[in-house]
Amino acid sequence: MSHVIIKQDECKGCKLCIKACPRGVLGVSDSINKLGYQPACVKVDSCIGCGICYYSCPEPGAISVFKDKKEQKNSN
Repeated sequence: MSHVIIKQDECKGCKLCIKACPRGVLGVSDSINKLGYQPACVKVDSCIGCGICYYSCPEPGAISVFKDKKEQKNSN
């Protein structure tokens, strides 16, 4: 299953990934990270592994996207 991982303590809460996600997978966390920001987090489990959140994030390494191998074969 495709999924996204957000490193909470690297996120600066700009919300660009949240706005960019076509499936509405991401949202704002209720917690505050070590930098003092409300980071983005995964709210629903419907990630398609498109990577748009990854490319919209200005913070290198804060977001990782993993695409399911079955989905990769179907898209080729």
